[in-house]
Amino acid sequence: MTQQAPFKGGPVEQVAGIRLRCPRCGSSIGNLPDEDAAPLVCLNCRSSLACEHGIWKALLPERWSHYSRFVEDYEFIRASEGRGSANDNYYLALPYRDLSGHLSSQWFMRARTFRYIERKILPRITTLTRNNLRILDLGAGNGWMSYRLASQGHAPVAVDLLTNDQDGLGAAEHYKKRLTSLFPRFQVELDNLPFADSQFDLVVFNSSFHYSENYEKTLAEALRCTRGNGTVLIADTPWYCDERSGQLMLEERRVSFTRRYGFPSDELRSLEYVTDKRLEDLEKRFGIQWQKHEPYYGIRWQMRPLLAKLRHARKPSRFRIYAAKVIK
Repeated sequence: MTQQAPFKGGPVEQVAGIRLRCPRCGSSIGNLPDEDAAPLVCLNCRSSLACEHGIWKALLPERWSHYSRFVEDYEFIRASEGRGSANDNYYLALPYRDLSGHLSSQWFMRARTFRYIERKILPRITTLTRNNLRILDLGAGNGWMSYRLASQGHAPVAVDLLTNDQDGLGAAEHYKKRLTSLFPRFQVELDNLPFADSQFDLVVFNSSFHYSENYEKTLAEALRCTRGNGTVLIADTPWYCDERSGQLMLEERRVSFTRRYGFPSDELRSLEYVTDKRLEDLEKRFGIQWQKHEPYYGIRWQMRPLLAKLRHARKPSRFRIYAAKVIK
């Protein structure tokens, strides 16, 4: 792998100006401080926002009880799949190479998606706003996308529920050798982001939108945090042509997970996929217009609908990128 010098410049200053709000009452709690700063205390409701091991904990205690079983199951499944490593190079190669060899096909698709965003979408946004974008990475996982964006001079903020050091936000420590300043990381739910309004040029649902339990509520938070003329992206969320196909997929997955892991992994009532109808409903609700992008994932992926039809199987998912410009 080609050695890359640590990035120096713009993003640190951009991130330092991020305004935070209390996750309990929504009041302003000042600007984002250094990661080793003392906890921020809301003067209105006295709630605090603390930074532990470089990760800002913005998930309310009562909401942790809502997510804890899901996180436990999810981390168990992800570890069983062989995700994560003790080696820096594993993380630095993502998404273009999976050095573990366990999930190469998944990372192949993630790489194609990111390359499309990088080449086809980011240039359009930079011409409308600025060259170095302030980006909210929702569902950041181990931080691979934030790392790639920071390496290009952008200013990402990584958000996820998972904080472990294999597959969660804690794993982002592996990127320190390539970045002079690690991007901010927040443990928080997508429906209650601790950021003041209208700050981000781009908000990306990074293979995460389908974990939402309420698409309207989740998208409303993303739109609130996006600047006027900014963009919201939904990437790597499965699309089905109809509800029946999506529901059949869920039933198949429950059976498969129960057989393999001993539980169906449906503790969280995630919506799991999008359809044209679901996306159209969001357009009407928020007055936005989705622009559909279709990266090329190879001939085998393109042939899946035909093969499913020949086998009399359910209609398969497709992966697209949906972008909406935010008008304020």
